[in-house]
Amino acid sequence: MLLIPMVIQPIKIENKELKSGQVFIIAEAGINHNGDLDIATKLINEAKKSGADAVKFQTYKTENLVIKDAPLAKYQKVEAAKIEDQFKLLKKYELSFSDFEYLKEYCDEKGIIFLSSPFDVESAKFLSQLNVSAYKIPSGEIINPPLLKQVAKTGKPIIMSTGMANLCDIEYALNCFYSERNSKIILLHCVSNYPARVEDYNLKSIDTLRKTFGHLTGISDHSPGYIIPVMSVALDSVVVEKHLTLDKSMEGPDHKASLDLHEFKEMVEAVRLAEQALGSGIKKPIPSELEISKVARKSLTSSMDISKGEYFTYDNISIRRPGFGMEPKNIELIIGKKASKDIPKDSLITWDMVE
Repeated sequence: MLLIPMVIQPIKIENKELKSGQVFIIAEAGINHNGDLDIATKLINEAKKSGADAVKFQTYKTENLVIKDAPLAKYQKVEAAKIEDQFKLLKKYELSFSDFEYLKEYCDEKGIIFLSSPFDVESAKFLSQLNVSAYKIPSGEIINPPLLKQVAKTGKPIIMSTGMANLCDIEYALNCFYSERNSKIILLHCVSNYPARVEDYNLKSIDTLRKTFGHLTGISDHSPGYIIPVMSVALDSVVVEKHLTLDKSMEGPDHKASLDLHEFKEMVEAVRLAEQALGSGIKKPIPSELEISKVARKSLTSSMDISKGEYFTYDNISIRRPGFGMEPKNIELIIGKKASKDIPKDSLITWDMVE
């Protein structure tokens, strides 16, 4: 049975609180380090400079992830050149557990949150020993119960991408988490193409995920540019994940579907502006509008001289700027009543002028 939390509670990852109106930005380093620890540290530096909240890698043992001779995805074939299968490709870009120990310490020193996606149970257990503050479940592992339960039993927050999944797949994964009494979950809408077309994004799915499952939601984006992450903020995404690369022309399967350093910084700035633009949702005039309303709104005014004792009519009353006088919505309350004093033409009507 699916157990949906009654209230969507904020989730804390280290010093960052994930809740409506506050966006947690993840720089997805993935395997864009090309198996080189030096490149990985440079990606951490650039993620920090960009203003991202976290940088995320992918932790796996190739032997646990894929069989020998497993075919490449279409986008991998284009990028992999002479590599014929997934095993060789992933082995080439695999970092060791000791490498990740170093990267975690480096992130701590730089003041950026270290995250990684485990692709097998052994890697999930290692990340637990590394004391990561949250886990990221990649789209491809959403129907992998041993991995899901291993991650859930840590009690740490779980960010799960939902590319290639339908609602039943997501419900299955959630029940795996709930079976280990973990409901600290953020669901990311995702389109698992590299790059993904903007027109395929179906962004309203973010709202569907939140309303269906009662969890915080966000976006994991592989589309060109950053219009999708910015638009997702308007749909109350609390997490934005986007691939970061040092150079789009580098060898490797994910670089072309990534943002370079300049673009990623621009995305962070745009997301922060969108975050501010969302506001509280309470519809009321802001202080600066109250000033403008005095000249932009209208008042009841005298369209001719009105003598004391004369009746107010639609002929001698008009609605004109500025907005310092009686509001026009009161016109029917004074029509047919007498003037309490002489009122010159072009005067603002006030209540003391009405008997």
